[in-house]
Amino acid sequence: MQISTLQAISPIDGRYQHFTQPLSAYFAEEALIRYRLFVEVEYFIYLGEKKFFPIPASLKNKLRKTVLTFSLAMAEEIKATEAITNHDVKAVEYFLKNKLEQWGASHLKEWVHFGLTSQDINNTAVPLLWKDALEQYYLPLLLTLQQHLSQLAKAWRNIPMLARTHGQPASPTRLGKEINVFVERLQNQVQLLSHIPFMAKFGGATGNLNAHVVAFPKTDWVKFANNFVDKKLGLQRQQCTTQIEHYDMLAAHFDSIKRINTILIDLCRDLWTYISMDYFKQKTKKNEIGSSAMPHKVNPIDFENAEGNLGIANALFEHIAAKLPVSRLQRDLTDSTVIRNIGVPLAHTGIALNAIEKGLNKLILNPITIHNDLEKNWAVVAEAIQTILRRENYPAPYEALKTLTRGKAGIQKKDIHAFIDKLKISAVLKKELKAISPQTYTGI
Repeated sequence: MQISTLQAISPIDGRYQHFTQPLSAYFAEEALIRYRLFVEVEYFIYLGEKKFFPIPASLKNKLRKTVLTFSLAMAEEIKATEAITNHDVKAVEYFLKNKLEQWGASHLKEWVHFGLTSQDINNTAVPLLWKDALEQYYLPLLLTLQQHLSQLAKAWRNIPMLARTHGQPASPTRLGKEINVFVERLQNQVQLLSHIPFMAKFGGATGNLNAHVVAFPKTDWVKFANNFVDKKLGLQRQQCTTQIEHYDMLAAHFDSIKRINTILIDLCRDLWTYISMDYFKQKTKKNEIGSSAMPHKVNPIDFENAEGNLGIANALFEHIAAKLPVSRLQRDLTDSTVIRNIGVPLAHTGIALNAIEKGLNKLILNPITIHNDLEKNWAVVAEAIQTILRRENYPAPYEALKTLTRGKAGIQKKDIHAFIDKLKISAVLKKELKAISPQTYTGI
């Protein structure tokens, strides 16, 4: 029975399903089964290509076509077998053996899953689906957002803006530069993420290729396994393992995405604050409602939504990254249920990325408020004045400006210029100091 999105337990598959539906191609049970079948098929074919048994081209085509045309009905057939075997990977093996029997190749069926343990399939299938999910879903979303921010940084590069440190008025900056801070941070983290390899375990029951070696002791099985994982699957094989993958590199991926999410939380909070300061207004839609009680409200809900989902994602990434690399002796089963959930934090991250995009598209720059805020805070040019006076070796300039401005409300242009007029300096230097304003004192 198909469940309505209104009946889903998780908002990932309910309220936000239109954002997260593409992830089912990587993390749904059907997808995991398909990736497992892909590894089993490619391993079987590779054994044939390495002359362990003759494999006709027609059989290879049928096997690969089965993966390409894998359907929900096939997945349900495998799940029906799993209900009997109580073993998910063995059910895939039996499915493939049944196919060989149907195609008149039953004499080859014992080469399916030859010498392997289930983790040789899981610990290649999961890195493959994770790799595809990052490259085909996550990174396109993130890079699109990064490009959007870069475009806004360029558009706003010449907008002077009051900076705030500790929440207090500080040396002016430019709006575009402040957005570009996040562009650079994201670029740095994407670069780090791209250097983390997608690793896999492929080495038999306890990682030593025992069954392979005892059956064919003269074969260089390490070379065989390396070539299969690296060249056929496009992953990097771990050389010394227990029954399972270390998960160290997978945990590094989670930690990297967690850092990116933390940067995005910072972005959301800054934009939320700028909206609250009226530096930005937001586009409205005629029939939308901001508050059930207050008709005037236009809430920054997209940035709030993103912040919430990024927080959930990071909490899950934190647990999964800490849990997966820890396993008792050569293997316990705690990784199995945890690793089935790696799509969940990525889904919350995807929801957040879409929400930030939506929020950015609503922003309307309010230059009047930004300008007025600068005009109300002429005290921020005190730094500039005292620095130039230091250059001129004027006595105690910092202390003089401190007396004038520290903790004083309502310092205006006339107050600063009156102070300059009283200084015992040349007319040329006074002219230089008076040329400084909150709008021009923005640095590089």
